[in-house]
Amino acid sequence: MKMKAALLGAVAVLGLAPAAFAERGADGEVKLTFPQAVSIMNPYLSGGTKDIYAASMVLEPLAGLTPEGELIPKLVTEIPTLENGGISADMTTITWKLIPDLKWSDGSAVTADDAVFTWQYCTHPEGGCSQATKYEGVTSVEAVDPMTVKVTFDGPKANPYTAFVSALAPLLQKAQFEACLGAAAPTCTDANNMPIGTGPFKVTGFTVNDTVTMAMNENYRDPAKPAFASAVIKGGGDAEGSARAVMETGEFDYAWNTQIPPDSQAAMTAAGKGQFVVAFGTLVERIEMNMTDPSADLPEGERATVKHPHPILSDIKVRTALSMAIDRNILVEVGYGAGGKPTCNVIPGPEAWASDNTACLTQDMEGAKALLEEAGWTDSDGDGIRDKDGKKLSILYQTTVNPIRQDFQALIKDWWTELGVEVELKAIDPGVFFGGDPGSPDTFQKFYADVEMYANNSDSPDPETYLAQYMCAKIPSPETQWQGENINRFCDPAYDALHAELGSTTDVAKRQEIAKKLNDMVTKDSMVVVPLVHRGTLSAHSNTLGGVQINAWDSEMWNAADWFRVK
Repeated sequence: MKMKAALLGAVAVLGLAPAAFAERGADGEVKLTFPQAVSIMNPYLSGGTKDIYAASMVLEPLAGLTPEGELIPKLVTEIPTLENGGISADMTTITWKLIPDLKWSDGSAVTADDAVFTWQYCTHPEGGCSQATKYEGVTSVEAVDPMTVKVTFDGPKANPYTAFVSALAPLLQKAQFEACLGAAAPTCTDANNMPIGTGPFKVTGFTVNDTVTMAMNENYRDPAKPAFASAVIKGGGDAEGSARAVMETGEFDYAWNTQIPPDSQAAMTAAGKGQFVVAFGTLVERIEMNMTDPSADLPEGERATVKHPHPILSDIKVRTALSMAIDRNILVEVGYGAGGKPTCNVIPGPEAWASDNTACLTQDMEGAKALLEEAGWTDSDGDGIRDKDGKKLSILYQTTVNPIRQDFQALIKDWWTELGVEVELKAIDPGVFFGGDPGSPDTFQKFYADVEMYANNSDSPDPETYLAQYMCAKIPSPETQWQGENINRFCDPAYDALHAELGSTTDVAKRQEIAKKLNDMVTKDSMVVVPLVHRGTLSAHSNTLGGVQINAWDSEMWNAADWFRVK
């Protein structure tokens, strides 16, 4: 069986049109604006996209993904395959060959020991690694020699391109992080905020939830790149302000995550200074249902933990009714226009991997009301709010500060209020919400609310690693410093077993069938995740910034080394 048919699709090195760089650093400074400020430059300690993307300009994986979803070598000479011997015949090992004479930005040599250490760092049981699913099933990482990394899995791995692949799983320098294993990981402030990397830039200054300043990496492997001598990422504000700073005022060159209404996009484009760019991958705006009790009446350390099931949302009929009341077509119309599609799936694409789960696309308010009645939630005192056993059907609904998300909150609150649900809305600074600070009560991992809304996506066309987030072992807790991808605390041994089957299945058609079942288990079968909109990744860049290729499968800054100033 050919790897192209068996795995992610064609594996190829992307041919980019060469830019006419005069010399490294000749184009001055490139300025980026993020509506969600960067909280940390270590993607292993943050699930926030803004942190992962910022870090990708400094830290790199062995291999990345192109906008077409194809694998490309980053720090290695080629992509290992069955054909070239890089993947063993039994598909239990993959061997990577580092580029000779590869240097960290401090001038020291990159070796296989750095890869071994990175695996140890992310898989330490007390480390709370946010990207642990990237190393799922890895039993060992071995330095065969200084330039050779051998990864061994616990069985045949149909998709072995997980560990050390994409911006979610970059190499860390052992010398910088070796004192940061396990529980010490979040305490290494200097390393976490100013990591030494192999990317085109290196960090020169960092202000938490504000600004990252960078300079070109003099030891970058391509002597002609980057074209820019420095880079700055300014965070905070909102998506509209970020977009305006590129599209109208020209103050910035690139605005990530310009999640603004369609009419605003059109008005800004008319200014003629920049362009919006969009790519559809698997990004889904969703509502997560908290399966645990977030009540402040519980002791700290027990709130939102599996010790206390949610008193309302543990009932699937309530979760299903809340989903049925939502009109996803109106959400798309209000929020995204051509940049969004209504969806019922957490895996909306590629098409071959997407379930035919479409029942949620039609709003059914009367059916939702009937389901709540059936579950015993009635308006016994006539105040418009349903109750059961003396408890009101009351929900705290949180998300980030963002105009589209606030529009969604308002619409969904109206629909839920019509159902007889009391809804309190909360909007949190995105830098805090996605920041991963274990001491903050407002992170999406801590989930001190009943439901919360945000977007997430698979970084790979093959969703095995992404679907691992809903396994029981991935639940955030005080023991993991509130890190972990299983945000809603869903736990089903049958799901874990089926995911294990996915990991050992090599036939693509069977893998797709299993992935669809896993998708359905967390959506229509349980309603612990309520998908809303399949979002295109929308950002904006100045007409004077060349080389940009928006990427839905990896960091949007995946090719920042190739950016240049259009003269």
